[in-house]
Amino acid sequence: MNEQAPAAPAEHEFVLRLYVAGHTPRSLRAVANMQRICLEQLHGQYQLEVIDLYQQPQLAEGEQIVAVPALIKRLPPPLRMVVGDMSDTERVLVGLDLLPRS
Repeated sequence: MNEQAPAAPAEHEFVLRLYVAGHTPRSLRAVANMQRICLEQLHGQYQLEVIDLYQQPQLAEGEQIVAVPALIKRLPPPLRMVVGDMSDTERVLVGLDLLPRS
């Protein structure tokens, strides 16, 4: 489920990591929802890396992952985390700092 290693991010590019646990319906839904949100909202200005913790648990070291699926926005700063299947688009956009927090 891991996509290719990301290249160096371009200026103003979102660098995202989506942590999932296997091929559960919740994990697959999170991947599909994030791919949709990236296509619709980030217009090609993103790198989305999907990490299956069952296959690559070492990649979660230092990220303080407490639940999955979990999305980490690494760039642009600040670092943000969104937990869930990413079906709440508004919540994800707030986590990406694309919508203001209420």
